Amino acid sequence: MVKINQLRQLREQTGISLMECKKALEEAKGDIEKAKKILREKGKEVLRDKTGREISQGIVESYVHPGGKIGVLVEVHCETDFVAKSEEFKKLAHEICLQVAAMRPLFLKMEDVSQDFLDGERKIYQKQFAGAGKPQKIIDQIVEGKLEKYKKEISLLSQPWVRDETKTIEDLIGDFVAKLGEKIEVARFARYEI
Repeated sequence: MVKINQLRQLREQTGISLMECKKALEEAKGDIEKAKKILREKGKEVLRDKTGREISQGIVESYVHPGGKIGVLVEVHCETDFVAKSEEFKKLAHEICLQVAAMRPLFLKMEDVSQDFLDGERKIYQKQFAGAGKPQKIIDQIVEGKLEKYKKEISLLSQPWVRDETKTIEDLIGDFVAKLGEKIEVARFARYEI
């Protein structure tokens, strides 16, 4: 049996419909943290169901850091004008701006990182381990591990969210997809710094 105060708390924390919150709480047997995890997973399922939909609306959000030395522009797309004008959607776009300002991503997705860029980093890492006295096979494994970690650090969607390190930006977008019921994508971003 789901208690009304648990339902209200989950609804306030996630912003997801009461019916979905109730289902998640029942499935989690009243455990709010498990219910949040269930809702996040369902958000990812919702995102997969929406992959074929056309996204033709959205907004460009801007952020200038106090002091005026850092500025960010982010273009975020969604399916309808109704969602594009909503406060929740604007909140998401603003959070992404803050992420770009704070974490300095170079690419949108890990797949966008070019092989030439990685080759340059690979050479740097190889030089770091050149005199380590380890077998080349071990050095190659270490270098590949460091490259994979680096790709995550410089790709916006795979970065940990600055407000909650347990979520990536992709997870954050998935949460908003579940809340708003539409496909959402970050199209591009630009960061300026003096």
